Amino acid sequence: MSDSTTLTVYTVSDASGETAEHVARAAALQFKGQNLKLTRLPRVRDLAQLEDVFKLAVQSPSIIAYTLVEPALREALEAEALRHAIPTVDLLGSLIGTLSEVLKVAPRFETGLLQLRDEKYFNRMEAIDFAIKYDDGKDPKGLMLADLVLVGVSRTSKTPTCMYLAQNRGIKASNVPLVFNVAPPKELFELPPGKVIGLNLNAEVLHEIRTARLTSLGLTSSASYASEERISQEIDYAHQIFRRLRCPVVDVTNKAIEETASEILELTQRKETYV
Repeated sequence: MSDSTTLTVYTVSDASGETAEHVARAAALQFKGQNLKLTRLPRVRDLAQLEDVFKLAVQSPSIIAYTLVEPALREALEAEALRHAIPTVDLLGSLIGTLSEVLKVAPRFETGLLQLRDEKYFNRMEAIDFAIKYDDGKDPKGLMLADLVLVGVSRTSKTPTCMYLAQNRGIKASNVPLVFNVAPPKELFELPPGKVIGLNLNAEVLHEIRTARLTSLGLTSSASYASEERISQEIDYAHQIFRRLRCPVVDVTNKAIEETASEILELTQRKETYV
């Protein structure tokens, strides 16, 4: 091959093609200064699409690097490449074969599994960013964008529950604190049924938690924030809001975040309302 000729590396995949392209790009970096061109050809899943690949590949010097899961499609590609004298590199097949041999288990031969995993990862990262951005009722616009909205008085684990739902389920959850005699944002009452969940906590336990919180901040435990009277007023007020919203309520007393999240998901599936 002459110095002026460009060698095209076609990365062929039955999914997004990112894996094949990343490997090909890493290999190409070892030949800096050479005339190499990378072309990604994603979602090649049948013989007609494979034929289109070779219509391109035969036009100029080329190599085909591929990640095809389906054995029949891999065999067809190899046969066609041999007919046109085009070098190929199976980036996935040999590893799948070796793993199958060592594990003594047949592979699933399902396409797009890595892409599906990546999509789930990015969905969860997006949900985490959402939970941070719209935490503690920072922006009422987030209520309309959320998959789920948690409401409750202070220290009912609204924020950690939102983060858990985001990180483990990819759910965009926001939360609104209910403060005695302070009207919640009007957007909260415009949400459809099933989108809002109330969080409640036993008054005695809430008193202990708030007292410990004040102590950790170096403040006196006699502040109204932790007083039994104030807590009773807040809980009564919260239930008034729950009734107006007709939302289901989860008692988070002595529950781990995982338990609370699991109960929330069950309630949303059953579409229960406040009674």
